[in-house]
Amino acid sequence: MDLHDRAEKLAALMEERLDIRGEGLAAKYRRSGRRVPAWVKREIAPLIEALDLAEHPKLLPRVDMERIEAGAAKAETWLKTVDPWDRRKGIVLHWLAGNAMMLILVGVGVVALMAWRGLL
Repeated sequence: MDLHDRAEKLAALMEERLDIRGEGLAAKYRRSGRRVPAWVKREIAPLIEALDLAEHPKLLPRVDMERIEAGAAKAETWLKTVDPWDRRKGIVLHWLAGNAMMLILVGVGVVALMAWRGLL
């Protein structure tokens, strides 16, 4: 598979599965943040470097295609396992749990204040 085809495929998977916007794989890679594990980023980084080298025909022989293909295949496998619905559900549940905890702490604080003031 061509470098550009592989990069487009990974970029499409990142947008589809992780909702990462951007123009091209390099932009999506920079914007991925914590949504992508470090080991996946290490697998994608050589592909991005190879895309830069591919622009210059004399530098293209320096590209280790086997390493890039293996890394891209690992990254693609991981991206295919990501369930966008489950990820969104986890984000919402985490937000709700944080708000519930804050409500509990405020409630305990109000009851403690009322008890301290002698209103209970």
